[in-house]
Amino acid sequence: MTGMAGGGRGCSRRAAGGKEGGRSRSAQPRATGGGGGGSGGGSEEEEQEQQRDGGSLFLVNKSGFPMDGQTWERMWGHVERVHPDGGAVAAAIRSATRLARPSVPPVPNYKLSMSIPEWLQAIQTYMKMLQYNHTGTQFFEIRKTRPLSGLMETAKEMTRESLPIKCLEAVILGIYLTNGQPSVERFPISFKTHFSGNYFHHVVLGIYCNGRYGSLGMSRRSDLMDKPLTYRTLSDLIFDFEDSYKKYLHSVKKVKIGLYVPHEPHSFQPIEWKQLVLNVSKMMRTEVRKELEKFARDMRMKLLQNSEGFHCEWAEFGGSGLESSPECECNADGPLTLEDGAKWETC
Repeated sequence: MTGMAGGGRGCSRRAAGGKEGGRSRSAQPRATGGGGGGSGGGSEEEEQEQQRDGGSLFLVNKSGFPMDGQTWERMWGHVERVHPDGGAVAAAIRSATRLARPSVPPVPNYKLSMSIPEWLQAIQTYMKMLQYNHTGTQFFEIRKTRPLSGLMETAKEMTRESLPIKCLEAVILGIYLTNGQPSVERFPISFKTHFSGNYFHHVVLGIYCNGRYGSLGMSRRSDLMDKPLTYRTLSDLIFDFEDSYKKYLHSVKKVKIGLYVPHEPHSFQPIEWKQLVLNVSKMMRTEVRKELEKFARDMRMKLLQNSEGFHCEWAEFGGSGLESSPECECNADGPLTLEDGAKWETC
């Protein structure tokens, strides 16, 4: 979740990779795709970077790795301004003659013996080992309009650099690590909340598999990131996030749901981040549930229609093809079934 400035945790990691000339773990050049250059960007880019979210500056590293001097100093300057101990913490870290070598967590590997929930937990554990980025500067530039293939290259860079990440980076990393599981559907879920006169933005990666919903992600709050793959409906998952926000006195204003992300890592198709936008603060929960379940049902039907050789038969009447009649509609409250005890027949 972006917004409130965090503490200095994470500042010491990769400290040698800044203007002092330390080397990046990645020996490969960073794919820019039209983003900022090595100079850190001009005045227009600086203005775009320094947007305020929750009253705090949202800074992005556009210079790649190692960071250029301008981005490096800007990061430390921000830490000095927002940390309770100001420049003392930054000075102590930067003047230290010996810093502990940061740990580099291994990238998880899927094993055939793993269940899907176990694999998702392994991915989430890896993200937690990378840690949440409290420096105030997002280390990896994520441009939402960029093709999926380019974002996957950024995800690879995250695994090479092994730096702390924020919520948006976690979504891209989660997509990258689940690409090899075609039964796991991934889609972005974005939240806009209000607290103490400020607006905050957050995004997680929604998961749908075998008739159940869950999520992957990163946040300062443990109940605003990953959720187990146990929710029967999309609305149950969203309402759980909304209830979690209430614990921190945040009121949810908007929820945005994107389309399922393709499993083809070389796709030039960009991610669809906001196919459904709900002004939940102006809606009753019954209305929100209705809209979410209609959207979820449509998405599941698209999956079935796109499945090779799929056809829906109304077995009792001997129908063929994908029927549009009420008898052949999916159950909005759970896995795909036919009403009145009829059966799906698939090739």
